[in-house]
Amino acid sequence: MLGLVGVGTAVILTLLLAPWNWMPTEYAEEITVIAVTDYGCVGESQVGNSVVVSDCSASVGDVISAQFYAPASDKNGYYDRIYEKLAVVEP
Repeated sequence: MLGLVGVGTAVILTLLLAPWNWMPTEYAEEITVIAVTDYGCVGESQVGNSVVVSDCSASVGDVISAQFYAPASDKNGYYDRIYEKLAVVEP
């Protein structure tokens, strides 16, 4: 009986903490430049991540293309859907 509970808990934790949602995924997006520094341009992606583009000659407010890594859950909204479901269950 204890073994079945352990297996059930492992399955539930695997589905909730889904490791593929934490793995870094490369994204290519259009970002808006919010600052220009000595290191390059700093912009904000559509999901709210700060992105630094090293070879950049844009100015503040310009929209440029950038590639960056972020967890897959940022883009697919997996954890947002879980929180929406939890809000329904909470009294």
